[in-house]
Amino acid sequence: MTRILRPSVGLIGRIFGILLLAILIEFGASTFYYERASQLSVRDDEARRLAEHLVIARKLLDEEPAAQRAALAADLTTSRYIVRWSPKLPVRLHIAPTLDRVHRQVIAWEPSLATANPRLRLTGSGRNAVIEGGITLSDGSWMQFATREPVHELSFSFDRILLGLAPAVIIILIGGVLVRQTLLPMRQLAQAAERVGSDEAEELREAGPRELRRVIRAFNRMQARIHGLIEDRTQALAAVGHDMRTPLARLRLRADVVDDPEAYKAMEADISEMEAMISSLLAYLNGEDDTERPVPVDLAALCQTVADDARDRDGDVRYEGPDHLELAVRPGALKRALVNLVENGVHHAEHVWIRLSKDEAGIALRVEDDGAGIPPEAMESVLQPFVRLDQARSRDTMGLGLGLSIVVRAVAAEGGTFSLRNRSAGGLSAEIRLPLG
Repeated sequence: MTRILRPSVGLIGRIFGILLLAILIEFGASTFYYERASQLSVRDDEARRLAEHLVIARKLLDEEPAAQRAALAADLTTSRYIVRWSPKLPVRLHIAPTLDRVHRQVIAWEPSLATANPRLRLTGSGRNAVIEGGITLSDGSWMQFATREPVHELSFSFDRILLGLAPAVIIILIGGVLVRQTLLPMRQLAQAAERVGSDEAEELREAGPRELRRVIRAFNRMQARIHGLIEDRTQALAAVGHDMRTPLARLRLRADVVDDPEAYKAMEADISEMEAMISSLLAYLNGEDDTERPVPVDLAALCQTVADDARDRDGDVRYEGPDHLELAVRPGALKRALVNLVENGVHHAEHVWIRLSKDEAGIALRVEDDGAGIPPEAMESVLQPFVRLDQARSRDTMGLGLGLSIVVRAVAAEGGTFSLRNRSAGGLSAEIRLPLG
């Protein structure tokens, strides 16, 4: 099964990244071409200076006798160029590769050098490469020359990069602020979507681009329909609860006048089962609309009360834990969940224990029994609504299989977790974990 990876970067982050990438590409390209143009300009300037120096040095050497040319060449050496005189062509200039572009630039600046058979070569490598060459004099001798400074390679000036990067950073920051402001209604829409169906839900103000306003308008209409459906369901549940309990009350009154004990017992059992089914169904369906608010509750007293009530109905239920342990919870929903777990244990085991404890991770409330337990493969399905494990539990239990589903919903409302496991000594352990906060 292919796993779908959900990106962790938000929409604002993605747009910001696109802006950053686009500006960096533009900045890099413009910097490259700027430096390239600057480099070409520098090389052209070097060719002009070299041509001027060669013309002057060649003219001066031509006017001197051959015996004095070597000394004059040394005098013509400057901080930029080295000049030497040789009566013959140096061997190394025969095998040197020519610099055609620089050669053309030199001839373009001083056309008189075209008749001097100029030869150029690049010696060294990388940043240490220099230009060497030679030209002929009128008597056929050679004037050698070389640049002292390495040929300028394409290099990026750190100062110029920073100077060019500053506007790009400012543009990115301004663009990020504008994008965030533009997409602010989208964030508000996400927050409103999380509150749909709760008491905190409210109509969202239409703002932002045209497309986003259309989405918000559709969301408001959807939210209104959902709230209408929830309100209709609440009213229907209230009506059903009243209408179904009324005939059951009449049946119970009529059963009281039945003289046959066996028939009365059977009728009473059926009425009790129907009441349990209606109560569990209404508790499950009405769980999302429960307006109960958390209040400080003594969990130890609550557990002891549930255990005492179960013993009054002939259940062997024992409480183990501290005498007092206070926590802010929804008392009605939590008590209903605890009662469901205890009744589940009483129906399917001989002994039930309610154990309450507290540690650094939170509060643990466990209901354990010594019954048959639940098959491992059914641990997850048993938490689903309307699921009853007939193979593991007896069929003579009342209700619709909503007991554990009600527990799961009540615990989730408290921000806790609910889990089931089979005890090593036999039986089932149902644990409710509640956060201390």
